[in-house]
This record gives sequence, C-alpha cells and structure tokens, in this order.
Amino acid sequence: MIICAGEALIDMLPREVGTDTAFLPVAGGSVFSTAIALGRLSAEVGMITGLSRDLFGDILLSGLVGSGVDASEVLFFDRPTTLAFVTLIDGQARYAFYDENTAGRMLQPGDMPALSDEALALFVGGISLAVEPCAAAYEALVARAGDRMVMLDPNIRPDFIEDEAIFRARMDRLLARADIVKTSDEDLAWLTGSRDLQSGAMDLLVRGAKVVLVTEGADGVRAITARGEVRVPGRKVDVVDTVGAGDTFNAGFLASLEKSGLLSRSAVAALTDTQLRAALELGVLAASITVSRAGANPPWEDEL
Repeated sequence: MIICAGEALIDMLPREVGTDTAFLPVAGGSVFSTAIALGRLSAEVGMITGLSRDLFGDILLSGLVGSGVDASEVLFFDRPTTLAFVTLIDGQARYAFYDENTAGRMLQPGDMPALSDEALALFVGGISLAVEPCAAAYEALVARAGDRMVMLDPNIRPDFIEDEAIFRARMDRLLARADIVKTSDEDLAWLTGSRDLQSGAMDLLVRGAKVVLVTEGADGVRAITARGEVRVPGRKVDVVDTVGAGDTFNAGFLASLEKSGLLSRSAVAALTDTQLRAALELGVLAASITVSRAGANPPWEDEL
C-alpha cells in the first residue's frame, strides 16, 4: 500500500455567473489529489490527514472513499476546513489560502498513527510541509518510515511559507531521507538556486535522493539519476486548467512502480531506463487527461 500524508482542502474554483464570478467548492489539495488519482488508477492507497467534521470535510471524505482510497487513518476534528480560492491566468492556477486554525493545519506530531506493515511506501509534500504544527507532524511521520520508500513533492509556494529558514531546514532533512523527489523546474530553482536543471537535480542527488523527477509543463518530464537521464515529452491536449496536473503525474509514476513491484528503496535505487520511462509515460498520460478538464479531476484507469 502507498500512504499519502498531507493536506486535503477545498479548492474554490472560479465560475462565471452572468457578469459576476462565483466560486465552486471542489475537493482538492496536492496530497489529497495524488491519493485520489492513485485510487482511480487501481493502486492500493491510503491517506493520513486531518479532516473537519463540517460539510467540506464530508465532501473530502466522500471523495476519498469514492475513489477507492483507504480512509481508516484519517483524523477528524471540530475545526474548519482549509479553503484555497483559485484564480486562473492563461490556464495557470494561482491560489489564495485560508488556513488559520483548520483541521488539517493543527495536526500535531503526537496525532500521527503508526504505519502498518502493509504500507510499502510513503508520499508526502504540498503546503502541509510549510506551516506549523502540521509540518512537524508529517516530518515526524517520515522519521518513523523505517525502511519504507519515501517520495517527496515539495510543491513550493513561496507566498505560503511563513519562515523561510525553518522551511528550508525542514526541506534539507526531508530531502536527505527521500528516495524519489519530484519538482517542477521552478521548485528546483527555488530549492537549489540553480536554473540549470541538470545542476539542480545533481544537487538533490548529492543530498540523498536516488531519483529526481523534473516536470517542465508542455515540454514533458525528465528523470535524473546518478547514472543518467530519461526524458519523456509532453502530450498535446487542449488545456482547460493545470489544477492537479503535478499531483496526477505523481500518482501515475507511483502506480507504475506499484504494478511492477518496484516500491522498495532498493528497487528505486536500481531502476532501469526502461522502468523509469514506463513510469514517466504513465504519469504524463494521466496528467494530460487531468489538465484537459476543470479542476483536480484525475482519470480512472479505464480512461487511459
């Protein structure tokens, strides 16, 4: 089983109503979307997060269960749900977060459940690593991962980071433990200070990663290891918006590894070019469907 640990929130998506703009509440969040996409791709997946007992929490729980995600480790609180109001500029999503005192943000390290023997891999990332106290809670979970494979998607949102020094220190610790690190080209530049993708990726490999995935939008994605690089081009589609694109890619990549029995740390460290290409291609294919429709709405396996 793949455990996705991180934020679940409500994306408030803009919709035109006459001459006004209204906002439609849709289940979302980076880690939540990856879990949903994994479930829809028939991977065995569970989620650890904090959900509210309010109506938005009900929407999120229904989304998990309806997509085949094991929600038995979800934690429930009498706090509000995080809201992310989305604006679209040329199809690119921009976010305004309302996150104070929410069910997801107020998770404490002591709230984190033990990982079951069925959990082979742990996926963490998103805005849940940028704010306290939940960032400390998810870092504590990674520290208890033992010999499980860990994948990290920093998903850097500079406007959401309250204390850059604390955040960078946490990223350094997580990068040292992560087996797979997925970044956008912008994330990589922020983390390493380098605009050269090869140089930035090598920086992360030196810190401890075995595979660095770099997404480049329409230009596709590349996987960089100490042995070389595998690159897969993007797929030409009519883009509605990019909400959930990277999250769906993560799911496709992990789903491919699961189906091939490659979720262990040793297997990831020894991935061949053929295995990497298959995982990249599934990630790109799944993400291309997500961007062709509104919001974070990953495809089901039969849509591929």
